[in-house]
Amino acid sequence: MRILATALALTVMTGLGAGAAEAKGCIKGAIIGGVAGHYLAERGVVGAVAGCLAGRALANRRARREVDYGSRVQPRGAGYGDGPTYPSRNYRY
Repeated sequence: MRILATALALTVMTGLGAGAAEAKGCIKGAIIGGVAGHYLAERGVVGAVAGCLAGRALANRRARREVDYGSRVQPRGAGYGDGPTYPSRNYRY
């Protein structure tokens, strides 16, 4: 009975302390890693943990690539003054 009460208290404390976590890539990686670990080495939990870490790293890498650089670039003439005026070029020969 004492072990059951300790396990229940530990479960409740873990559940309350979890909060909202960003698990982009972790869920899919854990599923794939768990299945692969189970069938290849009979170590499903280790595969799930490794898959979660790998999926999270791939999601972070993908997020870094998708930076919106257009929001940093100002349109021509949006700075100080009117901006430089370039002479019109005529390339007729």
